[in-house]
Amino acid sequence: MGLLTEGISEVIATTDHNAAPMGIINRNGSLHMVLFRGSHTARNIVRDRWVVANFVFDPVIYVRTAFDDLPMDAFVSEDIDGTAVCRLRDAEAWAAFAADVERSGDESIVVRLSPLKEEVLGPRLHPVNRGFASIVEATVHATRYVKSRDPWLGRLIEHHSALARKCGGAREREALELLERYIADLTRE
Repeated sequence: MGLLTEGISEVIATTDHNAAPMGIINRNGSLHMVLFRGSHTARNIVRDRWVVANFVFDPVIYVRTAFDDLPMDAFVSEDIDGTAVCRLRDAEAWAAFAADVERSGDESIVVRLSPLKEEVLGPRLHPVNRGFASIVEATVHATRYVKSRDPWLGRLIEHHSALARKCGGAREREALELLERYIADLTRE
């Protein structure tokens, strides 16, 4: 299995009809995720003990899944040795993992991942795009900003937003507009 390279790979993780952007940590061949307690993803992984990493190159999906739920028809069920898992219908590739809690803290849990199956469905070449990467970064910062209102995170979001506008295409600009709406709505509450 080789879809995940050394370092942290940003994917859309799916659990039981739930999707969220997540980083999968690959250090020396050991795979882990750090999950915030109380999230749907953490609850589902603890309960079901599996997760699917979806390889998607649509910045709008990263933003949408960080703050909202996808419709049921966005998911496809896969059977792996008698266990039903779900992945995103539009993924270009996916990798399913058994997931076991390794450490548990007050705010987060660390989950060890063991590969079960991976499949490449529709590979396309994706040149490095700073606009796309900036959407991912701004989204990560925004998930923390809406809870903390930390001005430093706000400045990071502004920095990455400017890069997305400068370096991204139409889909990155659409993702940025969506992100700005989520931030405005969630910080108004």
